[in-house]
Amino acid sequence: MSAPPQRLVSVDVFRGATIVAMILVNNPGNWGKVYAPLLHAEWHGWTPTDLIFPFFLFIVGVAIVLALGRRIEAGVERRSLTTKLVRRSAVLFGLGLFLSGYPFGLFGTRTFERLLETWRIPGVLQRIAVCYLLASLLFLYCRKPALKVWTAVCLLGYWPLLALTPMPGGGAPDLATKGQHLAGWLDRVVLGKHLWIYGKVYDPEGILSTIPALATTLLGLFAGLLLVSDRPAVEKVARLFVRGSLLVVGGYVWGWFFPISKGLWTSSYAVFTAGMATCALALCLWLFDVERHPRMARPLVIYGVNAITVFVGSGVLARTLGILKVGERTVHSWIYGGLFASWLPPYVASLAFALAWVVGWFLVLWVMDRRGVVIKV
Repeated sequence: MSAPPQRLVSVDVFRGATIVAMILVNNPGNWGKVYAPLLHAEWHGWTPTDLIFPFFLFIVGVAIVLALGRRIEAGVERRSLTTKLVRRSAVLFGLGLFLSGYPFGLFGTRTFERLLETWRIPGVLQRIAVCYLLASLLFLYCRKPALKVWTAVCLLGYWPLLALTPMPGGGAPDLATKGQHLAGWLDRVVLGKHLWIYGKVYDPEGILSTIPALATTLLGLFAGLLLVSDRPAVEKVARLFVRGSLLVVGGYVWGWFFPISKGLWTSSYAVFTAGMATCALALCLWLFDVERHPRMARPLVIYGVNAITVFVGSGVLARTLGILKVGERTVHSWIYGGLFASWLPPYVASLAFALAWVVGWFLVLWVMDRRGVVIKV
């Protein structure tokens, strides 16, 4: 394996596009007026929004190869790298807990004592932290054949655990019911009240479903290994497109027997979305590292290099605006009602608010970029 001679713009663009999509879908003006493609599928099936989180885990896998590969070739000891990986994963997990607990009983919200009883333990950043740590350790200490075995074990092992394992205490699994499966049972037993408040009988970032989410990250590892190979760039693009297409078809067909579902992060969903991500990465590689379109890339690169920063900052600001009041209305309601809902149709106003939110954060990140500020977790 040889590291690429320079930073791949395509990876930052991919990451930036993914975080922009996250910010967009997480910040509508009105949750009751959101276009269907910007919502998750109710249970089985998928929408464009259901691609976002697996895309992020996929690019985490790609970035692991690019970052750790360089350090290994530079002679950095694996033990030292392991310590740094554990520390970074702990920080990511802590940021996730921070977001799920904010505003910690401030601004007249529920008491801190009540928060401790129900503080959600799983979450987006928490899952990223766990998958990042496990995938990084596997990359450090396993050869490529072993990585393939681990990926297969995650995907194939999860299938019977979820679809065939009887419920403890009796009862057959029913994947059409949100809590009638081993993943939901395990979340309820281990996490108790610390589940996602809207899931109630399961958590979409729960314990058992982290297994196939790890497979999503490992599939990103394999894409990263191709990127750092000595093959010509055009051949890399072609191979990524072919590999991605095969994964998409394979995941779709698998979905006939093991439904595609983000809530359960089924194996078919992991394969299908990794295939879509592989094709998207191939397109980015072609546009930004082969054909080179810097003007198109720059806004997304600015988002990509500070992805975690904007994710956390956006979440904190959104919750703050939804709590602080001006008179009888929250600041969010005042801004949304006065600047958007007062003159636009409801669905358009809700989307316009989300787009304005994306643009506003871009301006913040642009200033940071101009000053060379990159906040690394």
